[in-house]
Amino acid sequence: MDNLKFTIPGKPEYMTMIRLATSSIASEAGFDVEQADDIKAAVTEACKTVSCHGNEGYSDKYEIDFTVDQGVVEITIIDACEKHALEKMSEQCANCPQEGDISMVMLRSLMNCVKVGRDEDGHKFINMVKRA
Repeated sequence: MDNLKFTIPGKPEYMTMIRLATSSIASEAGFDVEQADDIKAAVTEACKTVSCHGNEGYSDKYEIDFTVDQGVVEITIIDACEKHALEKMSEQCANCPQEGDISMVMLRSLMNCVKVGRDEDGHKFINMVKRA
């Protein structure tokens, strides 16, 4: 079992790098192209969801933790910021995870298991598991 951890600035331009890394990790774990695309889409959506903090703005950084074994990948995305420094363009928060939101429906349709919550420091996280 391997563990890979990334700390990502909250800037959207880094999402391409995360998508490429996710695709490579999924392939290494034995997932086919279609399954790797599902995992990549789920990670992209989860990163956007975790980094959004309502009227406060977006996280200035977040962490992605991959635990990889043959035929299974577990991914945890957690808000790792101390402040929400990236300004939002609108007042409403359409991306904070809540049961029934389209992003949560999407994550649950792409992954085998999805958990949403807050850690002991109050940081939002999404944990997802995909099995081949």
